[in-house]
Amino acid sequence: MPPGITTLAADAPTLSAANTGFMLICSALVMLMTPALAFFYGGMVRVKSTLNMLMMSFISLGIVTILWVLYGFSLAFGTDAGSIIGWSQDFVGLSGIGVTELWDGYTIPVYVFAVFQLMFAVLTPALISGALADRVKFTSWALFITLWVTVVYFPVAHWVWGAGGWLFELGVIDFAGGTAVHINAGAAALGVILVIGKRVGFKKDPMRPHSLPLVMLGAGLLWFGWFGFNAGSWLGNDDGVGAVMFVNTQVATAAAMLAWLGYEKLRHGSFTTLGAASGAVAGLVAITPAGGAVSPLGAIAVGAIAGVLCAMAVGLKYRFGYDDSLDVVGVHLVGGIVGSLLIGFFATGGVQSDAKGLFYGGGLDQLGKQAVGVFAVLAYSLVVSAILAFLLDKTIGMRVEEDDEVSGIDQVEHAETAYDFSGAGGGLSSRSTPPAPGTTAAPTNKKVDA
Repeated sequence: MPPGITTLAADAPTLSAANTGFMLICSALVMLMTPALAFFYGGMVRVKSTLNMLMMSFISLGIVTILWVLYGFSLAFGTDAGSIIGWSQDFVGLSGIGVTELWDGYTIPVYVFAVFQLMFAVLTPALISGALADRVKFTSWALFITLWVTVVYFPVAHWVWGAGGWLFELGVIDFAGGTAVHINAGAAALGVILVIGKRVGFKKDPMRPHSLPLVMLGAGLLWFGWFGFNAGSWLGNDDGVGAVMFVNTQVATAAAMLAWLGYEKLRHGSFTTLGAASGAVAGLVAITPAGGAVSPLGAIAVGAIAGVLCAMAVGLKYRFGYDDSLDVVGVHLVGGIVGSLLIGFFATGGVQSDAKGLFYGGGLDQLGKQAVGVFAVLAYSLVVSAILAFLLDKTIGMRVEEDDEVSGIDQVEHAETAYDFSGAGGGLSSRSTPPAPGTTAAPTNKKVDA
């Protein structure tokens, strides 16, 4: 994603209605990804945790939106301070921005850029929630989001995309969020689960998805929304780069889904719907940083490699004993690392920038830069997220009581359940009166409720 650039007055852009409309649509598509993620995660948990999983994503829409307006946009995209953080008083409360003021160097209003970036900020902490299913207090989760976006997401977004950010200045390529979103969220998820521990019954009780149709619906909506996430990150399409990213998004996702299913068939003997959904998401994650730097053939390679490696990675939690409930580490952390590093091999130098990867004559230079970006974000997010979780756990507590976890977090935290089975099954209608003993019921043409 290109940060603001300074142009000479003679070359100053003018507002483009086409680009502005396009970016508003892309912003809406990215917003859709958060409820889509809620469906995806909600179907993967057990019945007793469905509503809590949905709410852990939805609450991010509320909390992060307010924080973004108050100070988040300023921290992420304000005037650079030491290559670490930004700050612009005009961005605080979005109060000093003119209605027709353009984002620096582009043909869209600042308001449009701000709302597009807001949707990224909303989605990122929601991604973390999948690793924490079944066991986290909702109040603690809401406070964690507040702290995490403030001290982790906003600064990292500035490093990667803000004008003057140190990773951007280094030349790290991250078109739409491989480091700032997916590695950031995946590393945070790992840091938190190492602090709060495993679910009751982990590796003993069956914890299968309760609704695979819901998982597939969520995955499909994520795939749909991801076109706005990726193609919109060029902030317009005057030069065709966004179109290339759109194509590569589709291609890599398809390749990853097929690769995951192929691995699954060879390893476990079946093609599963969960594998198809997870493989698609792995491809979307991996192409997010790389899609503006590689060709469609390169996108196939990126997707296929990510599909296999992420499928292999999801099993590591059983080997090493960390309870990543819904495979956030295996898909988002590993997928983000794979996609970011493969830029160092497959970058053509002919789309987003002139940086070339190893396979296109660029040597190891770009791969080295990508590695710095990957491991800097990973280490920072992992450590700070673990510290935040530890502090919350020692003060207000992060986990629900064990009995509450076993009985169901939905009822405990939300006083609701996702499904009402009280009327399920056959039998007489509640409006029907059974015949008296020793008599025969008279025939009737009235329907009986099931």
